[in-house]
Amino acid sequence: MTKIRAAITAVGHWVPEERLTNGDFERMVDTTDEWIRTRTGIVERRILRNGATSDLAANAILETLKNRDIPPSEIDLIIVATVTPDMFFPSTACLVQERIGAKNAWGFDLSAACSGFPFALVTGAQFIESGTCKKVVVVGADKMSSITDYTERNNSILFGDAGGAVLLEPSADSSSGIIDHILHCDGSGEKALHMRGGGSLNPPTHETVDKKMHFIFQDGKTVFKAAVVGMADVSAEIMERNHLGGKDVDWLVPHQANLRIIDATAQRMGLDGSKVMINIDRYGNTTAATIPLCLSEWWQSGKLRKGQTIVMASFGAGYTWGAVLMKWTAEDAR
Repeated sequence: MTKIRAAITAVGHWVPEERLTNGDFERMVDTTDEWIRTRTGIVERRILRNGATSDLAANAILETLKNRDIPPSEIDLIIVATVTPDMFFPSTACLVQERIGAKNAWGFDLSAACSGFPFALVTGAQFIESGTCKKVVVVGADKMSSITDYTERNNSILFGDAGGAVLLEPSADSSSGIIDHILHCDGSGEKALHMRGGGSLNPPTHETVDKKMHFIFQDGKTVFKAAVVGMADVSAEIMERNHLGGKDVDWLVPHQANLRIIDATAQRMGLDGSKVMINIDRYGNTTAATIPLCLSEWWQSGKLRKGQTIVMASFGAGYTWGAVLMKWTAEDAR
C-alpha cells in the first residue's frame, strides 16, 4: 500500500511596510549599527504599527491560496504557530478562519516559539498522512514588537513582525514531500528565555507591568550556546539518519535568529554558504515566521524549485528545537 506523503504545494508571506533600521536604534538605545551587524547580522526589521498577529497570518494565507489558485472554502484545517496570539481566546486560528472566509475549516494555535513552524508543519502533516484532511494551511506569524521592550538594548534589536504560510496536500510519491523530522523540547531552558507575565502563573497586575514581565526576557549568551549546539546537532542528525551528505542538500532553511548560529549549522552540515537561505538582515527574528518567510521569498525568486532537497532547522524558547527533511513539491513560480 502506497504511503501518503504530506507535500507543500503552495507558499506565501506578508510583511508590514514600516522598517525599523539599526540607525533608528542608535537614536533609541545605547548601540551602534556596527555592533548590531557584527553580532547578529541584522540591518532592519518590519514593524506592524496598527494590527495584530491575525493580520499577519491572514494576509500570508491569502497570498498562499492565490499562488495555488484555490478559494479559502477548500481549506480543511488551519494551524497557527505563534507566541503572540491576538488574545488568549478565541484562538488566532479562529480569528483567521473568519477573516479569510474559510467556512469549512477548523483550526488551532500551536506554541513552540521560534520552533513553532516546524512543530506545526509536522503536526499538520499527520492530518494529511492519516487521510483526515486534504488541504491543511500551516502559518507562522508573530507580532514580536508587541512583546519587545524598546528601552532594552540587547534584545530589542533582534525582533520583527511577519507572517509566512504553506499549504499541505497529499502526494502519492513516496520520495516527495515531508520525508523525516526530529523534534525536541527541554523545559529546563525556561530560565534563560521566557515571558513570565500574563498567564495563570503571573496574571496581569500593576506589579507585573511595572516589573516588565510582559516583555521578552532572554539570557543571550546562554541561549546562544544552546542554540549553536542544538540546531547544528539536529541538522547533522537528520542528514546522517537519511544517509545524506552536503552535496545531497539543495537548501538549508534555518531559523533566522543570529547569523553566527546559522553559519555554525551550515558548517556542521558540510554546506556551502550559497546553499543557505538567509534574510535575517532584512527582517530580523520574526520567530515562527522566519522559515516560511524564507521559503516564500526563495520560491518567488525562482531559486527554490520543484524536486530540491531541503532541511529546515530551528531552535527556540522552551527550549524547543528540531529539523525537517523534505523534497520541495510546489510548482515553480511563474
